[in-house]
Amino acid sequence: MKYIKTEIQDVFIIEPSVFGDERGYFLESFNLQQFEKHIYPIKFIQDNESKSSKGVLRGLHFQKPPYNQAKLVRCVQGVVIDVAVDVRKGSPTYGKHVAVELSGENKRQLFVPRGFAHGFSVLSETAIFAYKVDNTYAPEYDYGILWNDKDLNIDWGLSEDEVKLSEKDKNLTLFSDLVSPFNF
Repeated sequence: MKYIKTEIQDVFIIEPSVFGDERGYFLESFNLQQFEKHIYPIKFIQDNESKSSKGVLRGLHFQKPPYNQAKLVRCVQGVVIDVAVDVRKGSPTYGKHVAVELSGENKRQLFVPRGFAHGFSVLSETAIFAYKVDNTYAPEYDYGILWNDKDLNIDWGLSEDEVKLSEKDKNLTLFSDLVSPFNF
């Protein structure tokens, strides 16, 4: 497995070693010992999976402390643009983001640490998206930033009229109005 640093500290792209032949393929999607060696100690407690159609955009979400979460995300089938936005007040990369194409083909993963808003957009007809989290879901601590915030300038790979949002995601906060609960 390769652990690739991004331009934002603690956000990593992880590329698994894939072993394939005419029968199919095998890969190790997670190895705690290797993860902790290259990133830091973590205790993932839950795996989640979603299926979405083309144009669906989920995000940008995070949970406030004490229910903040780190995530290890991947696209099992299809193609997505996955985004992590630094919302750690005082961070030299506050308001900056990493955007990575994740797909069933490239099998890349993105590690999104605590203190980051996260979202993804679906570029293929459908996508199956899977992720691990290190803390429980607490709806009353759920928060987010509007996906098309001009201050963030994120390229989601979709035109605005292609984007399909939940009612919740249509009404998220502007980045400039964010009172970050995270310190760097």
